Amino acid sequence: MPDHDEYRAIRSRSAVTFDLDARFPGQVFREPAEDSLFCEFDVVLAPEIWPALCTMARWHGDDRIELLVLEPDSDGFHVPEGLGYPAVSLSVEAGEDDYWAAIGFEPDGDALQSIAISANVVAVTGASAKWGCWGERDPEVAVFQGFLDEAARSEWCARFGPFLDVSGALESYLPMAFGGRPVPDAYAAALTANYGPLRGKRP
Repeated sequence: MPDHDEYRAIRSRSAVTFDLDARFPGQVFREPAEDSLFCEFDVVLAPEIWPALCTMARWHGDDRIELLVLEPDSDGFHVPEGLGYPAVSLSVEAGEDDYWAAIGFEPDGDALQSIAISANVVAVTGASAKWGCWGERDPEVAVFQGFLDEAARSEWCARFGPFLDVSGALESYLPMAFGGRPVPDAYAAALTANYGPLRGKRP
């Protein structure tokens, strides 16, 4: 966990990429792209995602990846519980075990206090602010943006997936957040408007 100054710096850098007050189905990216890919939320807080994050960071010249926990907030949960400040900054040279050591760290042996278990909203990005991953435990999805081009997006998806575009996420991931029922029309429309293909370029 970083100290207070480092935490504020990570939060400030994250705010360049994301609107930290936004939540799904709203637009969380400051500069939306038409290349969104979704996965299940828990995937982002598992060690296996680390190589995918490193690939995106390296595309844009970032040598570190920063993960910020937005909910529960630091003042309301982490600091009062003596858990430090809820953020992680790791070099792209780190490995999956290092990522898991950072987010799966169990204060006093209590797994429920680790980022992997306690985090409800997370933002992941680098100093370039040209890519990012945003995840929310409710509705159990995360979204990635910042692919170099369609070929890079397709290769990344095939290598690290499964990932789905917004229509696939609405069909496969999100119904679970609504008790197995179809996603409400208003929610689906908003998510599609914010994360679907722009100008009809991508089916």
